[in-house]
Amino acid sequence: MLKIICQAALDKHERPELLVLPFWEGSVEAADLSHWKHLWGKPLDYGDFKGKLGETLLIYEEGRILLLGLGKKETLNAENLRRAYSFAVRIAHAKKVKSAHFIFPHISLLAKEEALRALAEGILLTNYSFSHLKEDSLKENPVVLLEKAVLIGIEHHDDALLAKLSAIASGVYLTRELVNGNADDVNPKMLADTACSLAKQTQGLTAHVLDKKELKKEKMGLLLAVNRGSAQDPYLITLSYQGNPESKEHIVLIGKGITYDTGGLALKTADNMVTMKCDMAGAATVLATVHVAAALHLKINVTAVAPVTENAIDAKSYKMGDVYRSMSGKTVEVNNTDAEGRLVLVDAITYAIRHLHPTAMIDVASLTGGVVVALGEEIAGLFTNDERLAKDLSGSSEATGENLWRMPLYPDYKEMLKSEIADILNSAGKNGSSITAALFLQEFTGSLPWAHIDMAGSCYQSKPKFYNTVKGTGYGLRLLIDFLERRSS
Repeated sequence: MLKIICQAALDKHERPELLVLPFWEGSVEAADLSHWKHLWGKPLDYGDFKGKLGETLLIYEEGRILLLGLGKKETLNAENLRRAYSFAVRIAHAKKVKSAHFIFPHISLLAKEEALRALAEGILLTNYSFSHLKEDSLKENPVVLLEKAVLIGIEHHDDALLAKLSAIASGVYLTRELVNGNADDVNPKMLADTACSLAKQTQGLTAHVLDKKELKKEKMGLLLAVNRGSAQDPYLITLSYQGNPESKEHIVLIGKGITYDTGGLALKTADNMVTMKCDMAGAATVLATVHVAAALHLKINVTAVAPVTENAIDAKSYKMGDVYRSMSGKTVEVNNTDAEGRLVLVDAITYAIRHLHPTAMIDVASLTGGVVVALGEEIAGLFTNDERLAKDLSGSSEATGENLWRMPLYPDYKEMLKSEIADILNSAGKNGSSITAALFLQEFTGSLPWAHIDMAGSCYQSKPKFYNTVKGTGYGLRLLIDFLERRSS
């Protein structure tokens, strides 16, 4: 793990492996860099460096000096700061630098803690590589990550904040490892074992796993139906942390855990199937979130629930046109076996309501292609029946840069889910598909405060971007940790 060190000033005799100097666009400097002007003056005089957001220029004078553009001073925000420093870390990786010194810029538009958080997140989140499946290429060009980052201009009383950010980054790394891993490796049993391992490693965590026999006893007919075509057994995983025993509040986070999605009998095309190892991103996110909450000793009671299975294809696969009974007792006519995520989620929702007694519930899922059509890859859809949840999650979205956009739970669209032979249809087609999927979930939540985050685009992007260095981004963990912190305070 990257070690971040605070240092009030740079010793004049120090020769960092890489020194990162920040600049505003259209201005001479972003920090007190006058004593370095003999190094950076000429590139600015010649116009070779203008300080645009993410612009970099590496010069070799008394070591490696990286000029880093922060963009225009009057438009800087926390997300731009994260992105700017991600570019600096990418240069460090390219040059195989193990230690870098970063001058902390003087920023008037952001509070110091907000600026430090954004800068450190830009460094930490970028300092990750999913490369262990490369063998021959690593021998020729080994990946070198930063081992030490020294923040110049930061006092030691900020160490606690940096330690917290490092713990959160570790949770993001865990989520990325699971989402990017081979589906043959990150299978339902592996996720169950991971939850149990986290509970053994971390004080205050308790794991419980329901196997196939217990799922049948609980009458979780939808999870079992989705599983029928798979050679892998399904599980329902819970990972609980009680950080405030005196409080009656209990947040339950439910994550979709389809470890590979073929679409079942509604078989996906090859192009649409190739990324489907990511369909368990919701489960990975909620399990890692509760682990981080325990590591940070948050004063909150929170449980992750992950229904995990493959949606594979076989002679035993569940069938379109047939009706299956959910744990709640509601019957579901399946007209699309590729709309399986909502089926496993509603059995998990019913289990949570009956056995965990939540005061609020949030489900996180790579649920619909429709949300990607509507919002693209950098914004997740937020659906909720509760204004407090909407406000708190939106605030956490703004604080972390993990974008949410509130979508409507338009009641008239429930007509599209009516079945002639069952209580409800599992799919209403392409029109408004992310909305009707959310409405389907809502039918099983009762009056409980509930939010649904559809992160189908955000959890696994078509190409790495900024501080998301791999396709599986780890989206949602920082958002949920910030949300839990808000609730705990």
